[in-house]
Amino acid sequence: MADPKYKQIAQELMAEITAGKYQPTGRLPSEAQLVKRFDVSRPTAALALRQLQDQGLVVRRAGSGSFVRHHPGKMESGQQQIGLLVPEINETEILEVICGDLARLSRLHDFSLLWSAGVDDDSEDIARTLCKPFLDQNVSGVFFAPFELHEQSLELNQRITRQLRQAGVSVVLLDRDIHPFPSRSEFDLVGIDNFASGYLAASHLLKLGCRRLFFLGPPLAAPTILHRIAGAREAALTYQGPREQDIQFDVQRLQADDDKTVKEIAAKSDAIICSNDRLAATLMQTLARLGIAVPSDIRLVGFDDVKYAQLLTVPLTTIHQPCRDIAMVAFRAMLDSIEKVVVPPRHCLLPGQLIIRESCGAYLNH
Repeated sequence: MADPKYKQIAQELMAEITAGKYQPTGRLPSEAQLVKRFDVSRPTAALALRQLQDQGLVVRRAGSGSFVRHHPGKMESGQQQIGLLVPEINETEILEVICGDLARLSRLHDFSLLWSAGVDDDSEDIARTLCKPFLDQNVSGVFFAPFELHEQSLELNQRITRQLRQAGVSVVLLDRDIHPFPSRSEFDLVGIDNFASGYLAASHLLKLGCRRLFFLGPPLAAPTILHRIAGAREAALTYQGPREQDIQFDVQRLQADDDKTVKEIAAKSDAIICSNDRLAATLMQTLARLGIAVPSDIRLVGFDDVKYAQLLTVPLTTIHQPCRDIAMVAFRAMLDSIEKVVVPPRHCLLPGQLIIRESCGAYLNH
């Protein structure tokens, strides 16, 4: 599903701003010019400019027009820096996309971005090693995607954020909090609403007539996955079909290339929700090897909507993560924190979007 027209206009203007098209004056096209250029209504053009303004990219001056915002990121001593700490970036393609958009936004706001993707687990003090480059470079803020899969995740996340906070560095969390649910940290958090997305995936399958659902995750379940499981379970508990049939919902944690266990799950279920698209792709290969057809024998839904999801042998129905929007909201939160805008810690959970393709069986002939 295409983005609304105003979002498309805003994204095109952002690309032009990044390319330096509006230098040196910084003045953007007027609403009337946008109406003519994109063949849209004036309210749509105004909404596109408003989105750029809300993201801190544009200032609108009464009687003069809209101008690229020159953020006070350029200090007398040089360019101001912010950091990006994503120690488990190799575990999910989604974080790579979000980081790419954060890098683009940093350039747009005249910040230098310092990356730190991880450290060897044999390091004597992982937290100190990860924080040291940021503290040595005197960064103003750090985007931090906390550890999820490390055996000492809770302790590491708390030590990292404590060191940054004590140094006066602003912190914005990506994707997940540093505390287990229902506790909340003092930092802004931006990510997807995993509970609602799990509910969305399960309810879609239930509406298609599925009654025996399995949620499949890796052996070590991360907090975000637990929220997806909780949402899917809630859908199974609350959904009532036309005949009020009992709904079965089970959770299994295993490697998706385990032929024996996958065969047993397939025999007991009519649909599987996978914790992410990578696992769904592996599961699809295993099912094909076992002679179990997707979606005629079993229906399949993933999470994340990575690039290859629609290129699989059977295009994958999945929950799309709004990576660009997550990056924009996170960057706005970082600017507010650096500028000392006083607001309570914000928990910004953006909605996931169901992308329907062949693997869920929605297009089967009945």
